[in-house]
Amino acid sequence: MKKKLFLSGMTALLSLSLIACQSSETSKVDDSKDGKDSSKNQTLHIAALESAYGKDMWTKVAQAYEEANPNVKVELTADKNLEEVISPNMKAGNYPDVVLLATGRKLALTETLIKDKALENITDVLDKNVFGEDFKVKDKLVPGFTDTLATNPYNDGKTYMAPMFYSPTGLFYNAALLKEKGWEVPKTWDEMWALGDKAKAEGISLFTYPTTGYFDAFFYSLLLEVGGPDFYNKAMKYEDGIWESPGATKVFEIVGKLAKYTAPTTVANANDKDFTKNQQLILDNKALFMPNGTWVVGEMKDAPRADGFEWGMTALPAIEDGGDRYAFTFFEQMWVPAQAKNKDAAKDFLTFVYSDKAAEIFAEAGAIQPIEGISEKLTGDNKLFYSIYDSGAKAGMGGFAATEAVEGVSMADTLFRSVDSIVSGDKKVKDWQKAVEKVSDKLRSALK
Repeated sequence: MKKKLFLSGMTALLSLSLIACQSSETSKVDDSKDGKDSSKNQTLHIAALESAYGKDMWTKVAQAYEEANPNVKVELTADKNLEEVISPNMKAGNYPDVVLLATGRKLALTETLIKDKALENITDVLDKNVFGEDFKVKDKLVPGFTDTLATNPYNDGKTYMAPMFYSPTGLFYNAALLKEKGWEVPKTWDEMWALGDKAKAEGISLFTYPTTGYFDAFFYSLLLEVGGPDFYNKAMKYEDGIWESPGATKVFEIVGKLAKYTAPTTVANANDKDFTKNQQLILDNKALFMPNGTWVVGEMKDAPRADGFEWGMTALPAIEDGGDRYAFTFFEQMWVPAQAKNKDAAKDFLTFVYSDKAAEIFAEAGAIQPIEGISEKLTGDNKLFYSIYDSGAKAGMGGFAATEAVEGVSMADTLFRSVDSIVSGDKKVKDWQKAVEKVSDKLRSALK
């Protein structure tokens, strides 16, 4: 699963060392074309989250970087539970130099560092040349990926997190089943409800979800569809009354109605251990749609499936005929701890991950970066998924603005994780909406 995500929520146990570099030979890396340190050798400590993409890509990228830059030795730590591995070392003052760990994870390590202002400003990386190439990083990236709260968490025009593997999210389904039944993919929510009634008559649920964590991208897309970017940004910045507005009410009502069409076993299996059982409902033709990201193909590659199964993916249905449809883009972030000992070398490595060599290694594992033109090189399912924006869907990016920690307050818990209670009937939609507004009020006063 993505996380959680991403999304949405990624890489397997390969723990070599997290001991801080004790060498006194650390030296500044120059900004020349090849980016090589022309003076002394040094060790670069990289920590990366394991994902469905696997660990091998990180091993290969580390080796490729060492070959391109003989003055640097890479010590790599990659683990499914990366936070649990690196947190004790960080508390002891031993920080990795570069970390691949997205926001949205249950332990919220990245969010904690954001709140503590413990990330290094990496805005200057965007103006550096990609390692070994004549392109600046900012000129190689797809526009928009460094202009969101997901990379500029303080909304101050400065970049603290580099955008890495991105995945369009949306509703995944068995295209072969819809073809067999003669059913069209819904373009509006009214069409969605009509299809839900048809499916119910044949013993098929309209909807399921892996865990409630997957409702972040779902909510973001729905907010954008209801009110556009301006409305969305107001919600992300906790504007007073925004969650009680007519637009927000429409969003809560849609999710509340969707809960009535959700597969009955969903809530019981919507946890980190059993979430694949919910995903299996799509493969077994027991449910039509689920919110997910492109990583689901890798997660379920060995799972049994209905004869002729064919992955399909669509943006959320529009609010009304001809309205905007959104497919939120979840992407992972790579960052440098403010207390890293090799910051210049870390920034140098950040330019390397966008090189053609590194991008090729990542893409072979299915990890796609927001690099200009990369979608043209994709094939198979990835070609289908990453072309969703060529089919009229709009891309949504970014998330909630960073705040100081507020004890006992979590927007993720209140907004997303409450969906289980809505589906089970333990909570009413109106009470849920009021609770979200209260949390928004508390977080607004804690904005950084």
